[in-house]
Amino acid sequence: MSAKILIVEDNQSMSRILQINLEHAGYKVKVAADGPTGLKLYETMKPDLVMLDVALPYMSGLEVCQRIREESNVPILMMSAHAITEEEIAAGLDIGADEYMVKPLGDIELAARIKALLRRASAEANEGKPLITYKDDYLSVDLNTRRVYINNKECRLTPTEFNLLVLFIQNSGEVLSFQQILEQVWGPEYKSEHHYPRIYVSHLRRKVEPDFKNPTYIHNEYGVGYRFVPKTNANRR
Repeated sequence: MSAKILIVEDNQSMSRILQINLEHAGYKVKVAADGPTGLKLYETMKPDLVMLDVALPYMSGLEVCQRIREESNVPILMMSAHAITEEEIAAGLDIGADEYMVKPLGDIELAARIKALLRRASAEANEGKPLITYKDDYLSVDLNTRRVYINNKECRLTPTEFNLLVLFIQNSGEVLSFQQILEQVWGPEYKSEHHYPRIYVSHLRRKVEPDFKNPTYIHNEYGVGYRFVPKTNANRR
């Protein structure tokens, strides 16, 4: 079945071009011109991916993202009219965005990013990998149900954050290079985004570590990558 994409963009000419191009690529697309309308369409459409302009009338794209993230892990791609700083990416990740792109959006790059986001959100992203359950007295991760618990309370992760955590657990004790992480979590479309692992690991730590400033699980291997260290009382199967 064709994936459903919701575009929330107040520039009508841009949203129309995006809609035409995405429909030509085989996606089912709906468009909203402001935040409240976008939220209503989201509820009725239940899209597989949401594209959000940062600056929207009546309600900012970040607020729309936050509202959607309260009830769903749907991939969310934020669009900005100006160059994006790491601080802006961090702010977006804090409220649940999966990706940022600067307008105007290049057709080839956008198509690749959309495919990568949909792939990461799908359970098929883990096809061929052993299904695992990791559990200790603080952290519990179940790949079958795609749920994470911290101190027995569910912790909501974005699809990218979840796949990143699963990659670490599946390779417990091994050092994963930045390039390995990019290729296995984001895909070949992101081979030049060398800052992504550092930014996303920082936010993952804030969600799953007892003390993100002194990590228990995700350790830095400076200049190389990261290594997941399970607790000694952990159960994995």
